[in-house]
Amino acid sequence: MASNFSLKTLAVLALAVFAFCFQTTLGEITCEHLDQDTCTYAVSSTGKRCVLEKHVKRSGEEEYSCRTSEIEADKIKNWVESDRCVKACGLDRKSFGISSDSLLESRFTEILCSPQCYNSCPNVVDLYFNLAAGEGVFLPKLCEAQRANARRGLAEFRSSGLVAPAPLSGVKFLGLAPAMAPF
Repeated sequence: MASNFSLKTLAVLALAVFAFCFQTTLGEITCEHLDQDTCTYAVSSTGKRCVLEKHVKRSGEEEYSCRTSEIEADKIKNWVESDRCVKACGLDRKSFGISSDSLLESRFTEILCSPQCYNSCPNVVDLYFNLAAGEGVFLPKLCEAQRANARRGLAEFRSSGLVAPAPLSGVKFLGLAPAMAPF
């Protein structure tokens, strides 16, 4: 009976160790093992962001590699950004390096601050939150200002009268060429 008990205990212990090792092996993301379709916007198991790099060989052939950057994500580890978030946030998986310059583009800021991106894609928001902070900008305030400007812009467009009404009757073509400017 004692040998049967120790055999069962040993089997359970071995199974537990195997399960633990198997889980940690599958669950860890290493940037250098990611391909170019999953590298950008990924975060390694150590919490460092992955970056896609392009190398041009002497033959002119382009080669892509993924490497671990020194930039740490805030409270995010083991993350490969979903295609849904990449699309919702107006991003491109083939981008090389990420800059705060994109925050100056009103169209990008509009997409980043949209509910589909801002409320659903914490990894992307964290990345651009930190980029904005590096420039002295608080991303939630930037998004608030962007939404206010979008509403104001639409209201100004509707009330501006800049849109001319359509002609009441058809346009009559006279067939005359414009006069030449005098010399």
